[in-house]
Amino acid sequence: MVSSTPHLDALRRDGFVKIPNLLPYHILIALKAACKYTTDRARNGKWPYVRTVPKQYPPWQEWQPGDNIWGVQHLLHPDMNVRDTFAEVYFSNEVLDVVKELVGLKDDPGADEKLVMELFNLLVSPAEGVDFELRWHRDDIRPDVSAEEEERLLKEKTPQGQQLHAQYNIALFEDASLIVVLGSHRRVRTEAERNADPYEPELPGQLVVELAPGDAVFYDSNILHRGVYKGIDTSKSLGRMTLHGSVGLAGHGNERARQVLQHAVGEWVDRAQFSMQGAKGEQAEAMRKRLVDMGSGKDLGYSLVG
Repeated sequence: MVSSTPHLDALRRDGFVKIPNLLPYHILIALKAACKYTTDRARNGKWPYVRTVPKQYPPWQEWQPGDNIWGVQHLLHPDMNVRDTFAEVYFSNEVLDVVKELVGLKDDPGADEKLVMELFNLLVSPAEGVDFELRWHRDDIRPDVSAEEEERLLKEKTPQGQQLHAQYNIALFEDASLIVVLGSHRRVRTEAERNADPYEPELPGQLVVELAPGDAVFYDSNILHRGVYKGIDTSKSLGRMTLHGSVGLAGHGNERARQVLQHAVGEWVDRAQFSMQGAKGEQAEAMRKRLVDMGSGKDLGYSLVG
């Protein structure tokens, strides 16, 4: 019998699901142009909201002269002058149909009323030939917790095996930066994983997720994972440009709010506007308002440190 939720089945089993050719070619062309423009501006200090080497987790600092970036934040920000190109993808059926399946809303007639706008950022290659690596981590469970606390948190953050959001990477160029430990989203770390170097290059069961242009990977935020970024000569190469987003499920209070609002999206979302018309525009505005309702994020703290 063929499953009606193959993406969700894979996510629950493996901790991630790869979807080839999620975005059509004509959308990719527009995105590549918008991302090159946006990245060039960010590297030159004309867009202050960035992720800088070697910092790995929020809070992010605004760009300073001499900074080398590995990410561009807030693609849906009202001051982002190509935000409509990014919004067309973030609120697209291609993305949201997968999201609905992964958060258990595939057959829910009221699914559109339960989705929350969250994050949409761009991950890029560091410049100047500087390689950069992230530590092994789970997105919202600190590495120093006991095995008992880790087990409790895993269950709490995935009630009845259900994620409260869906997060994804969509590659615009070839990308082999994400490394995951297959199936680790449903169990505490092994002793080998707990005692491993934070940058251990080879953990048992690890898998490099290889994406072609237009491919997407949706992954459970509890999976053990890290990123490896190869530095480039920006005069000769565009390097990696991968959209990194998340869409939430309404009604989960501070538990989800901290994870989203630690990225400072609450500071501008009340001013965000999108040019889309019709049902798509109405859905975008409703999702935006649900994020506004989550608040500014002040005093909620940060998931990880470093």
